[in-house]
Amino acid sequence: MTREDFDEYCRGLPHTTHVVQWGNASVWKVGGKVFTVGGWNDDQGAFCVSFKTSDTSFEILSEQPGCRPAPYLASRGMKWIQRTGTDTLSDEDLKAYLAESHRLVAAGLTKKLQRELGLMESKS
Repeated sequence: MTREDFDEYCRGLPHTTHVVQWGNASVWKVGGKVFTVGGWNDDQGAFCVSFKTSDTSFEILSEQPGCRPAPYLASRGMKWIQRTGTDTLSDEDLKAYLAESHRLVAAGLTKKLQRELGLMESKS
């Protein structure tokens, strides 16, 4: 996945915003909260992507080739994985994890903000 592919996919998820920060990284947010970061290249020039996961996915992916606990984030106890290559996660699999990361972060927003963003139905 290229940076352009990554940005295009994330742009298509509901209510996302984009900033470039942290050493020219492409940072995607929902409701002001980060759900994925992409842009660092590993030693071989591969585009690396970090994303939030469930506890179970974190445990499984942490041990897989081409994945590792996301630097800085996982060391602070957060369940974030960084894909460094396609050994385990294809681009299609990565997209599924990005959508799940978006969902996890959106679910952690306040109910009021979720309603304002149209992520849940407002009470009548």
